[in-house]
Amino acid sequence: MFARAIARESRQSTRQFSSSVAKLNGHHFPEGPYSNLPFKVHNRRIPYAVPHFLFFAIGFGIPVFAAYVQLKRSGNI
Repeated sequence: MFARAIARESRQSTRQFSSSVAKLNGHHFPEGPYSNLPFKVHNRRIPYAVPHFLFFAIGFGIPVFAAYVQLKRSGNI
């Protein structure tokens, strides 16, 4: 049982050592603001806010438009 505990600790220290070497290797992704986003925010032809607000306007506008059409059909408007 004691040998298993020592073997487990040695495996963990080996694992930690190999991961720390990979971090110090110098190959890493850029860090900083907006670097973790999967799309481009700066230097776009169309500003990011335009497709963002269009997406949400269409998504929230469809139910409102559908309610308007149904109320118009029933003669309540």
